[in-house]
Amino acid sequence: MDKLEAKPFKILVVEDDPFINVIIKKILSAEYEIEITTTVLKALSYLQKGNIPNLIISDFNMPNMSGLDLIVQLQASDFFKPIPIIILSGEDNSDTRIKCLDSGADDYVVKPFNPAELQARIRAILRRIEKIHRAI
Repeated sequence: MDKLEAKPFKILVVEDDPFINVIIKKILSAEYEIEITTTVLKALSYLQKGNIPNLIISDFNMPNMSGLDLIVQLQASDFFKPIPIIILSGEDNSDTRIKCLDSGADDYVVKPFNPAELQARIRAILRRIEKIHRAI
């Protein structure tokens, strides 16, 4: 890819752990444009300013508002509802996974995660989006 060529997909990362942010940026920035926010409120502000990512990756446990709160906010908006979201969480219990998926998350990845698996899950979601857009 030419350095001046725009990356085809933008991913918004909502994560308060600086270490996880470094890892995500390192593994994804070669293929995707990455924007990182450290709270749900900052993510919602970013979206309200007209920045529309192709995908959101959000931590589940964060101060003030959780990843689940973000899902609920996105699902309440006809404009933001179509944005796919992957939840990252240290919680590995079925109830939390089910609640997130039933609330509108497209995937749920448990920390610590395999970077190659996260990349594969992102590619799978983005492939589905492209198929839907081509069909329209």
